[in-house]
Amino acid sequence: MTVQLNNVTKKYGQEFALKNVSFTFTKGKIYGLLGPNGSGKSTTLKLITGLIYPTKGTVKVKEEKVTRKVCQNVAYLTELDHFYHSFTIKQIIDFYHSQFSDFRLEKAKQLLQDMQLDERKKIRKLSKGNRGRLKLVLTLARNAPVILLDEPFSGLDALVRDSIVKSLLTYINFEEQIVIIATHEIDEIEPLLDEVIAVYQGHYIDHQNVEKLREEQGISILQWFKSTIKNWESENLETNH
Repeated sequence: MTVQLNNVTKKYGQEFALKNVSFTFTKGKIYGLLGPNGSGKSTTLKLITGLIYPTKGTVKVKEEKVTRKVCQNVAYLTELDHFYHSFTIKQIIDFYHSQFSDFRLEKAKQLLQDMQLDERKKIRKLSKGNRGRLKLVLTLARNAPVILLDEPFSGLDALVRDSIVKSLLTYINFEEQIVIIATHEIDEIEPLLDEVIAVYQGHYIDHQNVEKLREEQGISILQWFKSTIKNWESENLETNH
């Protein structure tokens, strides 16, 4: 089972969000798409979900070209809050259960307990941290082959971030699922990642195995990322001159 981007370019008007990107994500790994805001991370996830389509190139999930129907195979945690705020937590859980055949109620209930969320509470009364927890519950309660997390730590305190990391380690099926986390907050997710991709100005500028980075180069993901960006900028500055 793979997710494939083949020579993918995405433009919004005259602006490039991604430029001729090719990459294959394989099951059993957690990938980090790392880069500053506006680098092309969220665009990558939206292409995989079928929310947008490439200007050029193809995106495939399970060897099939992505359409809107791909949502049956992809669980997507967006950075935005897309909730019915008049719902209780239980009502939104039941709604997701009605929409996705792979949504597991027992898994959702266990996640709610782990995240210390009361299913009777109205969504509009939840703090930002608890809404972040709820989004993770709704995403991880699905047994989808592909899990996409867009800035899962955005604006959340350290305690919430810690619970998210633990939930990912507990509830991901490492044998069967592909997990892709897009973030610019690198320190929090370093312990989770198997592979890292540096995304910058619409390009995938480098890709590394995390274990090899630590063992062979003796550096952290953050150190690698900073040096990769610096090298890319200096090379492209020279090319442009």
